[in-house]
Amino acid sequence: TILRPDKNGDRKLCWDWLPQDWTKYEEFYRYDKWFDNPIMQEGGIGDYAKSVTDPLDALLSENGYVRDGHIYRVKEANDKTLTLFCHFGVGCVILGHLIGASPMVLWHGFAAAPSSVTTLYTEERRKGIASFRIWSYGDTSHLYAINEPRSFSARFCECYDFEDERHD
Repeated sequence: TILRPDKNGDRKLCWDWLPQDWTKYEEFYRYDKWFDNPIMQEGGIGDYAKSVTDPLDALLSENGYVRDGHIYRVKEANDKTLTLFCHFGVGCVILGHLIGASPMVLWHGFAAAPSSVTTLYTEERRKGIASFRIWSYGDTSHLYAINEPRSFSARFCECYDFEDERHD
């Protein structure tokens, strides 16, 4: 959690900032600088993100893909399926790491309902060099198939006057 500027010392989740607050910081748009913001540093968010991305890279290495800068070196090409289960916040850290995007932008620009499915593929367009591509994000078709409504979680009110929807 972080000390969100508008909450007078209250700790809040990184992905629940007000747009008018987080968008003031250019570093939040950078995949390599978003965690350098003093608010993120105070909350230890960069270290937390690293505690997610380091084991992710170890898992990928065990399965044939070794991170090398912004790409993955293919030591064993394969079409294995790895399945990860995680919360929206961690999911955006993972996705940001794999595609070179700031999780801040993903946290505030995407919503993944509980039990949604995101699918990525590796692409080895040149021998020995792989990158990740998001094929689908936040898919809930499995819920529609059984007439189960999607959760409103991860969203805020569409219009301010909608009193029955989450404002903060």
